[in-house]
Amino acid sequence: MISPAKQVMFLFNHDAAHQAAHTAGIMGELAASKPQLDVVAATGNPAIERQIRDLIPASQAQAVRWLDLSLPRLWDQLLALPNKIAPVIRLARLHRNIDAFSKADIIVSPERTCLRVKRRLVRNYGSKATRFAYVPHGSGDRNVAYNPELVQFDYYLLSGQKLIDEMVAHGLATAEDCHLIGYAKFDVAGDTPKAKLFDNDRPTIVYNPHFDPKLSSWFDHGPEFLRWVAGQSDRFNCVFAPHVMLFRKKLHISPEYKISRNRPEIPAAAYAAENILIDTDSPRLFDMTYTNSADIYVGDVSSQIYEFLKQARPAYFIDAAEQGQDAYQFWQNGPVVKDIPQLEHVLINHAEVGKTYRTTQERLFDYTINIDPERSAAQRGADVLAGLVNGE
Repeated sequence: MISPAKQVMFLFNHDAAHQAAHTAGIMGELAASKPQLDVVAATGNPAIERQIRDLIPASQAQAVRWLDLSLPRLWDQLLALPNKIAPVIRLARLHRNIDAFSKADIIVSPERTCLRVKRRLVRNYGSKATRFAYVPHGSGDRNVAYNPELVQFDYYLLSGQKLIDEMVAHGLATAEDCHLIGYAKFDVAGDTPKAKLFDNDRPTIVYNPHFDPKLSSWFDHGPEFLRWVAGQSDRFNCVFAPHVMLFRKKLHISPEYKISRNRPEIPAAAYAAENILIDTDSPRLFDMTYTNSADIYVGDVSSQIYEFLKQARPAYFIDAAEQGQDAYQFWQNGPVVKDIPQLEHVLINHAEVGKTYRTTQERLFDYTINIDPERSAAQRGADVLAGLVNGE
């Protein structure tokens, strides 16, 4: 009797595609290089599937088996309103497809919502339950990157030694459970060519605020910053490229800090300014178009800073929650300011700032993201998963 093929399922269950690039390349490489495996892409909706297909070669996409996790239309309609407050549609998709998840040998996920599935499968199947592998969607330094729930994963495929050290230090994993693979997003998006975003040669700022209502600079400082930039058309261009989830809803709730705030609107001056490009929902927010093309980074707590620092350049951070400049390791990559007047003052000397922080940026990048010139992160990740699913 022929045994069924071992199955590795890649879970893409978010409402946006911003996490997909962290695992899509690994999935494509595994499907193409290990045809004896059943490699499945479980997608939240057809739009997410289309975006994932765009990330990998057609030959790899053909080697993948695609599974649509979409809810019936009536479910989507009934859950649309509560979904504006909590991710109830994502959770409902997990609940409805539990049988499909139980058939996988390993499920690969870039976020921890899937652990609800794991807990249920362990209750039902015990030691024979599906195993779960974690590939973080970013390499940041916030506490949420080392949430205690992460201990429930079985395997960790990590971008750099920093993440291994922190996982072990937080008691989330042993060194043996951690596998160093590099930053797989670079394999599918890292070579995005530098775009000519403005019809001039002035330095371009990418402003990249997070969505967390406590930590994001947008809520208290963002509109003021864009109004200031609008008046600096002889000095700077600016791409307003927030985290893709910031403008998905008006009310933002932080489970981590237990606060909620309404998101401010973009000021009219920014829309009218010829030196400001506003993008709140396109794939360019997460395909590295802006981080590759900008000359200067302004942000707060987004791990996209390390994508920007693939090439060392001036970076600035707004401490919206007044945590102090030592709050995060990635704030060592540039000046930390408390308000827009302080930011205006240090931005003027951006060329010198870039030189001052270059050595630190290169050191922290190397600690955070391991680059193997001989093998891509996708290849390394695929080899790790092939070994794990075969018990090696």
